[in-house]
Amino acid sequence: MNVHVLQHAPFEGIGSIASWLEERKARVSYTRFFENPVLPKPGGLDLVIAMGGPMSVNDEAGLPWLRPEKQFVRDAVAQKVPVLGICLGAQLIASAFGARIYPNRLKEIGWFPIESTPGPADVFRFPEKCLVFHWHGETFDLPPAAVRLAKSEACENQAFQLGRTVIGLQFHLETTPESAGAMFVNCADELVPGPFIQSAAEMQKTPRSTYAAINDLMGSVLSYLVPR
Repeated sequence: MNVHVLQHAPFEGIGSIASWLEERKARVSYTRFFENPVLPKPGGLDLVIAMGGPMSVNDEAGLPWLRPEKQFVRDAVAQKVPVLGICLGAQLIASAFGARIYPNRLKEIGWFPIESTPGPADVFRFPEKCLVFHWHGETFDLPPAAVRLAKSEACENQAFQLGRTVIGLQFHLETTPESAGAMFVNCADELVPGPFIQSAAEMQKTPRSTYAAINDLMGSVLSYLVPR
């Protein structure tokens, strides 16, 4: 299996996804936009994973690689390559297919529940309610033909599916205690008081079993996109 990762910040890696890929002996390549924004051809890839980052997908003037990245996503989808977008990556997919990206009414940082939303039988189904890790200030409208998969109290569009092979997640199921720690260090300026912003101290109390639960759910999403 050939997997390509779109990484936007050095401190936002693939977390628990690494174990899922190792179990399948996947060959993993990267475009690290903070080093070199060169993109491969989508042909020959079995999965594209677009990770998060502190920038906005609307920052094309200051980050000129965003335009070719969005085109790469469109090309991958056109060639039926499964695509998973996480946080910024979900916003990237939405933007690539014509949806609006804009500040959410409230920032959402920390452990808060999501709820699954009604949809057709042939899409990925989240648990009716589950606790997940969030770190976002922007949100998105659904792209045309997309199906909403989940919502939260603070954010109406938490996950969506486009066709059979594209899923966007506003939240982070790949988070491990180590990757969360990197966020606490590199994004500490965002931890200001708010109704849906937890402190680093509060988040650090999260037991490993809670991380394990979201990591298992991440594995289910990946296995849905790339069945054995």
